[in-house]
Amino acid sequence: MRFVFPFGIMVERRTYKPVATRQLDHGETTSVEHNHERLMLEDQEQYRNSMFGALGMQITELTADRVVATMPVSAATRQYFGVLHGGASVALAETVASVGTYHQIDKETKVAVGLEINANHIRGKRDGIVTATATPLHKGRTTMVWDIKITDEDERLICISRCTVAIVPKDKLRG
Repeated sequence: MRFVFPFGIMVERRTYKPVATRQLDHGETTSVEHNHERLMLEDQEQYRNSMFGALGMQITELTADRVVATMPVSAATRQYFGVLHGGASVALAETVASVGTYHQIDKETKVAVGLEINANHIRGKRDGIVTATATPLHKGRTTMVWDIKITDEDERLICISRCTVAIVPKDKLRG
C-alpha cells in the first residue's frame, strides 16, 4: 500500500523481520524488539534530507484514528546534557499529528500544517527508542486536534502533547 505525502515523498508499507539490534546513523546501536510494519520513504535521499530522516523517525502505524511513530534517542536527538531534547519530542509529536491529518484530507487540493503545539516533558531519556502515539480529539473541516503520548520501551510516559493542525488549500500555502 502506498501513500503520497507533501513534496513528492512516497511511503510504502513494508514488513520487517525482528532483529536484535539496529545500527544508527551515528555509529550507535539500539535494540529493536518488535515486528513492525514500517512506512518507509521510497525516496531515501529525500528522507535523509528532511527532519523526519535526520531524527530517524519511522511511521509504524497509520489509520484514521491512530498514528504511531518511533524515533531513536541518539546524538541527533539528545540535548547538551545527554538526554532527549524537548524539541525532538515536539518534532515527533507534530509529525504524527500532521501525517495523521494529511492521511485524511483531499491531497490534490489541501495540505496539513502545524498551527499550535504544546508539550509537557515528564521524564528524561538517555538512549533507546521513543514511540509517539497520536489519536484525534477533533476532526474538523479546517483543523484537526491530536493528543500525542510519547513513551519509552517500557510504556513509561516521556512526553504528552496536544497539536492543532490546520487544513489549508494548496493555492493559499505561502512559503
